[in-house]
Amino acid sequence: WKRRFFPEGAEIDPMNETVLREQICQLGKSLFDRGYTHGSTGNISAKIDGGWLLTPTNSCLGRLDPARLSKMSWDGKLLAGDAPSKESFLHLAMYEERKSFGAVVHLHGSHSVGVSLLENVDCSDCLPPLTAYYIMRIGHLPIVPYYKPGDSALAGAVREVAKKYHAVLLANHGPVVAGTSLSAAVDAAEELEETAKIFLQLRHDKLRTLSDEQVAELRRAFPPPA
Repeated sequence: WKRRFFPEGAEIDPMNETVLREQICQLGKSLFDRGYTHGSTGNISAKIDGGWLLTPTNSCLGRLDPARLSKMSWDGKLLAGDAPSKESFLHLAMYEERKSFGAVVHLHGSHSVGVSLLENVDCSDCLPPLTAYYIMRIGHLPIVPYYKPGDSALAGAVREVAKKYHAVLLANHGPVVAGTSLSAAVDAAEELEETAKIFLQLRHDKLRTLSDEQVAELRRAFPPPA
């Protein structure tokens, strides 16, 4: 399994499982406290030796217990902890499609969800290049069609996007963002939400977006996860 999910050259921190459990809970609380998700919405996962960790079903990211995180195998079975999020298949689809991904964050931030509701956006790339850090941390943001929560058919749609991109916006639902590490995935998810906020605030005004040349320069200097 190590060769399959941790290929040579992958930028994944082989972090101690205990430390990673604590970090998932700390970052989950930080995201919850700042309104990036609410109630029992959202989920976080990260690779570990022998499998991956995932926040449990119906859990609040603001009140996670490190010892109760779901420990999963690579065939989707629960190895230890509480029952996993019903959206575990989203995370597994991202990991299986791109071996460089070390963590996945799925949130329900009001602004990114708001963008997913708009009819007049480009579904192949729904946010314009507003800032350098959005290009560096997200780059492209396609929208996939609506599926009801927990519908396993959504995994196929997410898998197709993951072939090229590390972030996707689920229509009428929320973003799924992967990174080579837990911190990279969380940073990117935060950048997405803040960019969506700016876009919704200013979308009726004339925007000075980055030029094609500026975007290309950033993508050369800061390529997305391979």
